[in-house]
Amino acid sequence: MNQAPWPPPSVEPQKNRSVISIILLWLGCYVTAVVLSAAVMSITGVDNSATADSPTTWVLALSALGLWVPFMLMLQAVARRSRTDFREYFGLRFTTRDWLGIPLGIFCQVVLMNAVNWPLNKWWPNTFNPQRVETRAKDMADAAHGAWFVVLILVVVVGAPLVEELVYRGFIQGGLQSRIGGTWALFITAAWFTVVHLKPIEFPGLFAFAIVLGLCYKRTQRVGLSVVTHLAFNLTGLLLVSLTS
Repeated sequence: MNQAPWPPPSVEPQKNRSVISIILLWLGCYVTAVVLSAAVMSITGVDNSATADSPTTWVLALSALGLWVPFMLMLQAVARRSRTDFREYFGLRFTTRDWLGIPLGIFCQVVLMNAVNWPLNKWWPNTFNPQRVETRAKDMADAAHGAWFVVLILVVVVGAPLVEELVYRGFIQGGLQSRIGGTWALFITAAWFTVVHLKPIEFPGLFAFAIVLGLCYKRTQRVGLSVVTHLAFNLTGLLLVSLTS
């Protein structure tokens, strides 16, 4: 039998989190994160009338920190309470084989997203047209000029994949699978990840991508492969909208 191109699932500490505790911890962090992000927007005076020359990229960075900090503090507290190393508890480990996430992420952005959205575009052309689906990424790319594009890369390509994979795959999927089984945990986490992005037009493609990320975690019981896949996916999407702007 041929050996799989990645190490077998690692042995993780027993996750005894209940489903209710997972929901409540996430909800508490999410509410806190939304309040902090809204406070940043209010303090900086940014609104929908902001022009392309406004410092929207650094505001995006501060808002992202407001969103991420409560979740990261919560993850630290959960790992500390279990008296387990943070990286071990949430599977924050990388191997050389995780480079496979690069072509996988590119494939998901270029092929999978188009395959999911193509029939939707045919059935509902006024809703699921490529321009509307790409609005969020295009707006961020258009607002970043010069050195601010580097900041955008750090936020979207480095920070977001790392934090989101720790929260949704390491914390939620990892916790749910010990309670309701790996398959149900995969699909529930994928739906959770999709809905929290709050853009219904992006839901079909995001859900399909979230299934891929969930499978990466389910197979390896680490977030390393899913982080690299997520990183490559975001980077490819950002570069595509930037080159076509």
